[in-house]
Amino acid sequence: MKLEELTFRGYQRKNGRPGIRNRVLVIYTVKCSEFVARQIVERTNSRDVELVGFDGCTDNQYAINMLISMIRHPNVGAVLAVGLGCEYIQPEWLADIATQEGKLSSWMFIQKEGGTRLSIQKGESWASWAIRELRSTPTVPMTWKDLVIGAECGGSDYTSGLAGNAVVGRFFDKLTSLGGTAIFEEIVEAVGLKDVLVKRGATEKAKEEIAYTYDKALEYCKSVNQYSVSPGNFAGGLSTIEEKSMGAIVKSGSGKIQGVLKVAQRPEKEGLWLLDSTPDPYWMQFGITNPNDNEGLMDLISCGAHMVFLVTGRGSVVGSAVGPCVKITGNHETFERMSEDMEFDASPILEGTKSMAEMADDLARYVAEIADGKETKSEALGHKEFFIPYKYQENTVAIHRKCEEG
Repeated sequence: MKLEELTFRGYQRKNGRPGIRNRVLVIYTVKCSEFVARQIVERTNSRDVELVGFDGCTDNQYAINMLISMIRHPNVGAVLAVGLGCEYIQPEWLADIATQEGKLSSWMFIQKEGGTRLSIQKGESWASWAIRELRSTPTVPMTWKDLVIGAECGGSDYTSGLAGNAVVGRFFDKLTSLGGTAIFEEIVEAVGLKDVLVKRGATEKAKEEIAYTYDKALEYCKSVNQYSVSPGNFAGGLSTIEEKSMGAIVKSGSGKIQGVLKVAQRPEKEGLWLLDSTPDPYWMQFGITNPNDNEGLMDLISCGAHMVFLVTGRGSVVGSAVGPCVKITGNHETFERMSEDMEFDASPILEGTKSMAEMADDLARYVAEIADGKETKSEALGHKEFFIPYKYQENTVAIHRKCEEG
């Protein structure tokens, strides 16, 4: 069958965006309720029940937006929100949002349920019931136009830019040409490439957003000394920075960038989008950043990505909550050594045994299998990591807000 003719099974959702998974999501709203929520997930003993949560007790809009985006995600069919009883984020709010989305929902306060044991019993009973109910969820055919896929890289080596990121970029070109949606992030790894990215903006608005986001990211890099932008202070000079950056940005492919997304913001239309997950300028002085790959993966999923790619030359074992994680490497030694964890070997590009186009087609067919229900290796092993920290970020690209105020 031709690539463009492939279809996959999707789960129907009230808002019209079908999902490739049908999960029961257990959310803890504060660190104090994490143990109970985690026990509910573990005792239910189902791969279709998983956990996310926020440790903080006080208000943080970034965390709230993240949790709401997970509730609304098309891969989620049911939500159980577990709170202690005195935190800022109220589980009833979250359950109400799930209900509005047409999803099964429930919530509890541990303080009112009588403590740990009784809360776990109640939660396990509800989650088990929800699993049974979700079995009757109507399925619908999905095509490439329905898919949203995100990508980032971590634990990189020389093969990442030459093969791993490169094949993802070629696949993204193919996905968007078929009407699908692709999201890439890590603007801080684009140092030296402002003109390259701005020229790829699909509209003047997109170009303005990209330019503003790049400048903000550059200031952030200066504030935390991640890079020195002075050629005299960087071994090899500015051209070396540009070469490193190009290897990271190549995963975006060659298509036009429709605009810049903020965390938990959905793309307005199909095509290629840049995700800005860096903090707002004021918070840069405190060194607030993305501390690990799992926060980046969750940021991509919060924008509606059905699945995410993690390109890693040296290897990784992580998975991700809500959206399956596909780990890609261009290093054949890594793929062989970590064969139980790594998903896709892009090294034939370097060996000259396959062309970039052939590898992109191979990745597309693998994606189609995952979208149709095949478990990723991380899912099969039970890896469903997540990380939602305190962060401070505006909901829209600030340049437009400032223009409106002016």
